[in-house]
Amino acid sequence: MHIDTITPADDTWQAQALCAQTGPDFFFPEPGSSVREAKRICAMCELRPACLEYALAHDERFGVWGGLSEKERLALRRTAS
Repeated sequence: MHIDTITPADDTWQAQALCAQTGPDFFFPEPGSSVREAKRICAMCELRPACLEYALAHDERFGVWGGLSEKERLALRRTAS
């Protein structure tokens, strides 16, 4: 899986992302809960590539970042190695 990413010069993108307008409950659900709604919101966000790159660069281990769950980001890291 190859995902093109664009890194803004700073983290101002975070305040403009759709997740900032919806709150953390969707993106950091209780263990075993669905992340479907978070992924739906991410799919509509134009800042998704920057978010994913941030999560990978900062080794974010919890929540949905850039439209991917923890397990999906781990798999992406493994295939990139």
